[in-house]
Amino acid sequence: MESNLLNRQIDDIVETVLSETSGDVYMVNPSWDAIEDFVSVATAYDGDLPMVHMLADERTLKDVMDDFIVASNAADLIDEDALALRTLEETPENSLLVTEDAVVAIVHAADRVGGLVSDDDEFVQATMDTYADRWEDAEAFNLRTPPITRVRETLSDEISPDAEEDFTAILGSLETARGDGEGLDEVTISLLVAARNEALLYDISKWGEDVGIASKATFSRTKTKLEDMGLIDTEKVPIDVGRPRLRLKIGDDRLAEADNGQLATVAQSMLT
Repeated sequence: MESNLLNRQIDDIVETVLSETSGDVYMVNPSWDAIEDFVSVATAYDGDLPMVHMLADERTLKDVMDDFIVASNAADLIDEDALALRTLEETPENSLLVTEDAVVAIVHAADRVGGLVSDDDEFVQATMDTYADRWEDAEAFNLRTPPITRVRETLSDEISPDAEEDFTAILGSLETARGDGEGLDEVTISLLVAARNEALLYDISKWGEDVGIASKATFSRTKTKLEDMGLIDTEKVPIDVGRPRLRLKIGDDRLAEADNGQLATVAQSMLT
């Protein structure tokens, strides 16, 4: 590793560290941006990832993981044993990347970022030991978002391959998908995809609850909101026993005519 990593972006520094270590990595007190950048870099990384132990402020982790795109990719990394999340009770002054060979302190100066590197053996070992001990005492962070790979596979199996393709395309056109009640979150996207493919509300909400996206009640409430706003429509489908089920349909010509790349933009404009 270079003696210092100057005039870089955080993702450059993260990628350098991941590519130059094969042992455990401790990512200590990362900022919001650093967590997002790590997940993005690690998800796209072409090679064997080291195991990253992320020790982060709980509030920061919660805020970042409210974005379904970040959280579902982080869940994939956890499933691959490339990431584990725990929370810090007392945050250190610095943000650090600690490997078996080096300690990298992340320093922000205006719009510039640098990684100040120390490879002194005694210092590196002492730092590694310190954060290994803190890791053992730290509380695990409960990431409830399902892995994106599982979401896509089950959506394809239980709804349709076309629905999965639409879901993936919409996510790919978004910078964030936050469940804050505004704009496009994972439940809204799922319902729009279901309506585009004329799936049953029962099927998409059961899938969403089973895979861990949200409860059937949340899907029902969001469906009502989208229907009231004219984004989706429903028609009753009789069944042999019990109440008719509802088939979801696109309720606005602007959405019906939009391709996958435009669907998110059109829906966002109608929701705001």
